[in-house]
Amino acid sequence: MTSELEDLAAAVRSVLDRRWSDAALRTAIDTPAGYDTGLWSVLSDQVGVAALAVPEAAGGMGAGVRALQSVAEELGRRLVPSPFLGSAVLATSVLNGTGACDLLGDLASGTRTATVAFAGRAFTDRPLIMSGGRVSGTACFVLDGDTADDLLLAARDGGRLVLLRADRGVAHRRHTPTLDPTRRLAEVTVDRASGTVLLDDAEAALAHALDVTCAVLAAEQVGAAEHALRSTVEYTRSRVQFGRAIGSFQALKHRMADMFVLVEAARSAAYAAGESLDRADPDAPQAVATAKAYCSEAFQAVAAEMIQLHGGIGITWEHDAHLYFKRAHGSAHLFGDPASFLALRPLTHS
Repeated sequence: MTSELEDLAAAVRSVLDRRWSDAALRTAIDTPAGYDTGLWSVLSDQVGVAALAVPEAAGGMGAGVRALQSVAEELGRRLVPSPFLGSAVLATSVLNGTGACDLLGDLASGTRTATVAFAGRAFTDRPLIMSGGRVSGTACFVLDGDTADDLLLAARDGGRLVLLRADRGVAHRRHTPTLDPTRRLAEVTVDRASGTVLLDDAEAALAHALDVTCAVLAAEQVGAAEHALRSTVEYTRSRVQFGRAIGSFQALKHRMADMFVLVEAARSAAYAAGESLDRADPDAPQAVATAKAYCSEAFQAVAAEMIQLHGGIGITWEHDAHLYFKRAHGSAHLFGDPASFLALRPLTHS
């Protein structure tokens, strides 16, 4: 972590300390937008999180993947639902090579949000078809797909990228409740929608944007897993059984030590993926595959241990442990589960 990245993380943490709480989380996920729009405005205006990946020529900061990871780690630690991953990371990364400065400027300010629709029932499916200059089909698992202002449609035939204003040409947008209430997904249907073609062949841009997004997601998983570990350690220090704090029992110490190893190894994998992308290494996709698989499995394991070591309180609706558990499993399957992701991006061995 450089001093600049530490300052960025501290700025995000300062805003969250002032404006975020467990109660705010539960309130936010019940709103029509699925997130706290006021908090998003503050993060965009005061910290510039929406502008990080936008090039300077378009009014952004031109920051790298590691900067995005620093923000995601803080948001993940508090399970903050926001358009950050879908708009400020995925959509912005896709748009960076298109020259769409006007749209990028709007995204940089945080006043508009965008998302990318490209996947079917599996993330390897491409259900959107372009024919006669119009796009039709149904995309699933679209991040903030029912609330975003702009939709980027990645068509299968020809790989064209089409910009569509959400209030024009969208036949149907439906919020699809999932296991994780803190991550808003939607199903988007378009029927012969005509938009603005931004790229005739967007396959390379989409693939790179997905690599960036998965690396940022890995950092978000690290932040959430670290919080789960810290919460568990604090609880075992205060919970007394048989006349002593349960954290003093050797068996529980071993389990928390294992949790610590998982978190720190996941952090190394996530940061390595971000640095590899920032250096434009040729093997960056393999580093991303490693991070996506390892961080997903590590967060799942740590979240499960969090529930176990909290005992009876860990399975109550009032405690946040179940939200971390759900986020862990939802994130593990986002853009493909660890096994399928590694199958698509096999590691090379020298």
